[in-house]
Amino acid sequence: MIRRRTWAALSGALAVGLGVIGGELAAAALSPSVTPVSAVGSAVIDILPPGVKDWAIAWFGTADKTVFLAAVAVLITVLALAAGILEYRRTFAGRAVVAGFGVIGALAVASRPQSSLVSFVAPVLAALVAILVLGALVRSLRAWDRASEDGAGGLPARRRFLQGASGAAVVAVATGAAATGVRSTQSAVAGQRAAVRLPAPTETGPPPPVGSVIPAGADLGVEGLTSLVTPSDDFYRIDTALVVPVVDPAQWSLKVTGRVDREVEITFDDLLALPLIERHITLACVSNTVGGDLTGTARWLGWPVRELLARAGVQPGADMVLSRSVDGFTAGTPLEALTDSRDSLLAVGMNGEPLPVEHGFPVRLVVPGLYGFVSATKWVSELTVTRFADDRAYWSTRGWSERGPVKTSSRVDVPRPSARVAAGDVVVAGVAWAQHTGVEAVEVRVDGGPWQRATLGTPISADTWCQYRATIPLEAGTHTVQSRAVDRAGGVQSEASVAPAPDGAEGLHTVTFTVT
Repeated sequence: MIRRRTWAALSGALAVGLGVIGGELAAAALSPSVTPVSAVGSAVIDILPPGVKDWAIAWFGTADKTVFLAAVAVLITVLALAAGILEYRRTFAGRAVVAGFGVIGALAVASRPQSSLVSFVAPVLAALVAILVLGALVRSLRAWDRASEDGAGGLPARRRFLQGASGAAVVAVATGAAATGVRSTQSAVAGQRAAVRLPAPTETGPPPPVGSVIPAGADLGVEGLTSLVTPSDDFYRIDTALVVPVVDPAQWSLKVTGRVDREVEITFDDLLALPLIERHITLACVSNTVGGDLTGTARWLGWPVRELLARAGVQPGADMVLSRSVDGFTAGTPLEALTDSRDSLLAVGMNGEPLPVEHGFPVRLVVPGLYGFVSATKWVSELTVTRFADDRAYWSTRGWSERGPVKTSSRVDVPRPSARVAAGDVVVAGVAWAQHTGVEAVEVRVDGGPWQRATLGTPISADTWCQYRATIPLEAGTHTVQSRAVDRAGGVQSEASVAPAPDGAEGLHTVTFTVT
């Protein structure tokens, strides 16, 4: 009997696994932005307490989505094993459980903003396949039981069951490979992205606009120091999309609505035909811990948002723009950050290429000086001019602050934690940022001693980080080093230890290393 329960559990796992994989294949082909698994996962994320998000990012960083999906897979497996045992004990009991989860999957799909009628094919197909396969496998298992009990010899019935289970496993593997192939290539959007030809920036000739080029003396040439420009493949990704939205640029449009004199809508071709500018801008995630790596600088190509809002005509009394992504995410950005002199962009390019799909292709927002949770909407589809008193965004409804200015901060990159360096002159180096204010100076101290002024690399602009270095004579032993930045308004980086929630971490990055 124990062996039979094991086979029954395996039957449940095979049936549900085949159904889920079949549903994912159907979704990859018909509705790549919404799959049953991602829809259920996204719905769960929406109802989780805000602190869980902080915990996940603190522990897993940019791998948080992978870990979450792995946890979902484990939960599905446990439920599938249970469904198999239930079906073996009582006919239709396990299939009823599977049907119930099919309903949950369909409801989750319905809750996603980018779902359509065709999106429901995947959860329905997944449930039907799982129900049919589970019923067939458990019937075959019972036939094996009856043959054994009747003394007629259970070998033929056992063979039929194992053949059915093996066949289901083979089909599941083949279907999974097909789904992975379709999903990994993102064939349609990958081809559309490759076909985009970005125009050159309109600003040419001397002197180059501040932030458009890297000035001499910006790169200090220290080995191990963070590069001034973060490669696109290495740029951090923190967002709420479990599955990257697939957006056809030919179908994309952006609407400006709300407290405006006239509603405006532009297409991707309209945007590419406008006078675009290129700027180096540093972005930071509010979940970045002191010394963390959820910060990066890229060369962004786009059209100033202030130009678009000027077309629409912002009405008096508005103080916020609610940006919306195609996946339903929203961010509330202070109106002044999109209408003042800073280069807030509707970005179409990143480091000389069209935006990567995972970073918002075809269009995203890039706003200097604000944490991404209130500004950096990817796959953006609508801007609603409104008021903080009237509307709340995704994270502000979960206890996070509304305006999210990036805090002055610095990080020690050299020496690395637990590094061993030779006695004598030790190089301390890192990066610092005080976005939209600019870094005036960086100071370092060793073992809690006096602060010493570091050499500052030439800043690209007030909207980017800059490198620093200092050479400090040290004797053998264990040492700690800290850094702090001073902005151009005279503000000094806070030494208080503050967690990321609700408006960004504070404190001094401390690195312990050994001098030999």
